[in-house]
Amino acid sequence: MKISINGVLTDAAAARIDPTDRGFTLGDGLFETIVVRKGAARHLKAHMARLRSGAELLGIPLRSDDRHMAGLIEAVVTANALTEAVVRLTFTRGPGARGLASPVRPTPTLVITAGPMPPPADPAKVIIAKSTRRNEHSPLSRIKHLNYLDNIIARREAEAAKADDAILLNTVGRIAESAVANIFVLVDNFMLTPPIDDGALPGIMRQEAIKLSHAEEKSISLEMLLRASEVFLTNALGVRPVIHIDGQPVGDGEPGLITQLLATRL
Repeated sequence: MKISINGVLTDAAAARIDPTDRGFTLGDGLFETIVVRKGAARHLKAHMARLRSGAELLGIPLRSDDRHMAGLIEAVVTANALTEAVVRLTFTRGPGARGLASPVRPTPTLVITAGPMPPPADPAKVIIAKSTRRNEHSPLSRIKHLNYLDNIIARREAEAAKADDAILLNTVGRIAESAVANIFVLVDNFMLTPPIDDGALPGIMRQEAIKLSHAEEKSISLEMLLRASEVFLTNALGVRPVIHIDGQPVGDGEPGLITQLLATRL
């Protein structure tokens, strides 16, 4: 497999990241997951806008414009003989001395990897995470940062329960998102999704789903979630129906009509 490190293509087996890189030592960085269809990166402008927003929040200089990044992605996809792919873009502050103080003149690290597009996931059975919660007050809830430990804890809880994913509540018990996706619910014939202020990541596919479904960004209680007639998850890979929550069926226990239509469109 070929990967790109700071614009240089190299074999993954021979690739090297500085062991003092703050992305490795402190999780000091960002990432984006980008779908490539027919050789072209989808929603690249939106992904880059979110990456820039995160880089600005963390104070990491990002010098690549959209055209340059598109060229780097294309080079990696082509080098791996792919046309339908999932690209992972990892951007860190780069090497730094021990401790939390940021380097005065950071030299960021940009790694781009690509793999084949996976098949569509089966409808999901999820749980409500009890082991952790989303801190909706933290600015980190709004960016794709490298420290995903809360998400990993929730996902491990789901795995222990033989579920596919875990729904994260925020500090006041409202629905935020799942460990790996944004969430939408159909309640009383209204399509709803948690607002950013409740801890939902501003997902790229989330925004597309809001436009297509005319969903309202509204706080969702646990009670509302559990009586929803349809529930689905969105991330860069598309739409995934939710058919069970904590062992109870959603609606009739099958993917809903609106969910299926959106999955086809997105």
